[in-house]
Amino acid sequence: MAALPEIALRTARLRTRLLTEADVPALLEMYADPVVMRYWSHAPWTGPDQAMQMLARDRAQREQGEGLRLGVEHLADGRVIGTLALFNLSPSNRRAEIGYAQARRYWGQGLMHEILHAYVGHLFDAMALHRLEADIDPRNTASARSLERLGFRKEGHLRERWIVDGEISDTALYGLLRSEWKAAPG
Repeated sequence: MAALPEIALRTARLRTRLLTEADVPALLEMYADPVVMRYWSHAPWTGPDQAMQMLARDRAQREQGEGLRLGVEHLADGRVIGTLALFNLSPSNRRAEIGYAQARRYWGQGLMHEILHAYVGHLFDAMALHRLEADIDPRNTASARSLERLGFRKEGHLRERWIVDGEISDTALYGLLRSEWKAAPG
């Protein structure tokens, strides 16, 4: 597969861009925070080397057309406040999975919904995807609400799918079709 292009989105308060080594402190703030990582598929980070490893993996996956992780930058201060990911791409089926994370100090401001709305629209329009999927811990009610506000539907529940730091958790699977996105109001 060809390398995936950067997705440069801009909303009233945010923009997306590729992550760089200068973003390691912001990434560490998110991915080392046990509250942010409570419902994630891996344990909180313990140091900056894990951020550097993620950047290297992301670069390779992007170049191979296998995935894309973007930084979500707040326009007010130029700081990366979150990430958006696109992975498990199936070009022949025009399907992909999305993921996202946000630094805790920015929770409750509608920022993730703002950028996710732009992101989902771009994936359906510019990338001509037919279906998007998301896999969340069902205990993460805030993430479930975010997906549902975007029009995603809960399509399944997989029992005891993840084991992170010895804790077993389930998965809730969500899906959104391009036709549903196009039909949704605003």
